[in-house]
Amino acid sequence: MPDTRALLEQQLNDFDAAARVAALDGLMALVRGGRLELPAPRPVVNVHAHTFFSFNGYGYSPSYFAWKARCEGLLVAGVVDFDVLDAVDEFLAACQTVGLRGCAGLETRIFLPEFGTREINSPGEPGIKYYVGAGFVSGNVRHRDILERLRVTAGQRTRAIVDRVNPHVAPVAIDYERDVLPLTPKGNATERHVCMAYEKKGEEVFPDPHARATFWAEKLGQTPESLERLFADSPGFQGLLRSQLMKQGGVGYVAPEGPDFPRLEEVNRLILDAGAIPTVTWLNGLTEGEQAIEELLDLLLDAGAAALNIIPDRNWNVKSPDERHAKVEKLHEIVAIAEERGLPVLAGTEMNAHGQKFVDEFGVPEMAPLRETFMNGALILYAHTLLERAGGMGYLSDWAKRHFASPRDRNAYFVELGRVAQPGDAYRVDALEPGMAPEDVITALSRCGECTP
Repeated sequence: MPDTRALLEQQLNDFDAAARVAALDGLMALVRGGRLELPAPRPVVNVHAHTFFSFNGYGYSPSYFAWKARCEGLLVAGVVDFDVLDAVDEFLAACQTVGLRGCAGLETRIFLPEFGTREINSPGEPGIKYYVGAGFVSGNVRHRDILERLRVTAGQRTRAIVDRVNPHVAPVAIDYERDVLPLTPKGNATERHVCMAYEKKGEEVFPDPHARATFWAEKLGQTPESLERLFADSPGFQGLLRSQLMKQGGVGYVAPEGPDFPRLEEVNRLILDAGAIPTVTWLNGLTEGEQAIEELLDLLLDAGAAALNIIPDRNWNVKSPDERHAKVEKLHEIVAIAEERGLPVLAGTEMNAHGQKFVDEFGVPEMAPLRETFMNGALILYAHTLLERAGGMGYLSDWAKRHFASPRDRNAYFVELGRVAQPGDAYRVDALEPGMAPEDVITALSRCGECTP
């Protein structure tokens, strides 16, 4: 059975969607047959993990992430991919199959003219801000033109990086169509895919490790000895390629300009018309833009944002005591601001680089006081997903506006609903009818009973 499980789990990351469905069905057959036991949920969440539809450091598909989250006992799990909604339908279907509270979204970058001279949360790039749409219920959205523009613009920037790097690293030049695009299931290539392609091409051109190390040493400003040791750490070597060649100061760096990125109003139109939640992302509170957090929040919330996204691990899990103290202080400060403004706080670990955790450590002293806030934010997002699927009764819907007088009332209700709605059974939205009274929704979902995957 261990070999069967391992094989099926490997197939969950196959680029063939049918193979992933079959593998998940096979794993659930093991559960139903009593050969695998899945744990009860525990108070940990990750609602911001990237999948292989943008980049996951471990190559996880949406189905694999749902399966692993269920095996790890996550209370709520969610995926967020850059510039695409390719994971949404597969992930929500997989959550239904395995009995997991799930949610899905999209991350992109926007240009804020009001902060055009201030760095916000895209390092070294004034005016550019990461931004999230949380709680999409389908990848089939109304504003396909906006979504396609995000995908195309991101692809153009990635191609431009290759065009700049290739002359510098000849003869280790790569072909974007042949060497990069096959590394991603649906052609949404990122800088990290490009790094994988350069690493592989270097191995082909210089099969001898010493000769390869000598070549890359000149291009990357390193010693051959250090690089030859680094070859054993593929993610580490790819990270070096990215930092030296593609980030600011590197030959492949493409300086961002306002017109290269969508505006806040455009992205919000895509998110809101799909019934999802525009979400502010937060880095660490130390940049010039985030030091003006109240001004930034006023701007974004007035435009429709209604939640806050945080990656806590990079704010508390810091080696330098002074840096850790400063970042933890800012982490607690932003959570307090979010709670004061009635914003659900959505936490995750990204997983868009090898080495990032599957789930954060909510029991450490720096995180423990924030655990309830992060659990509640995840439950709100799950309840939103459930109600939006049931008939457009999500967190920002007209239904919610009619029934809840304040953000605090709405948050309390959605937290309660998130707890009551059992994963799996709760996705059977036939128990609900559009326009039901809030108390009737609670009663209907309470009767669904325990999930039986």
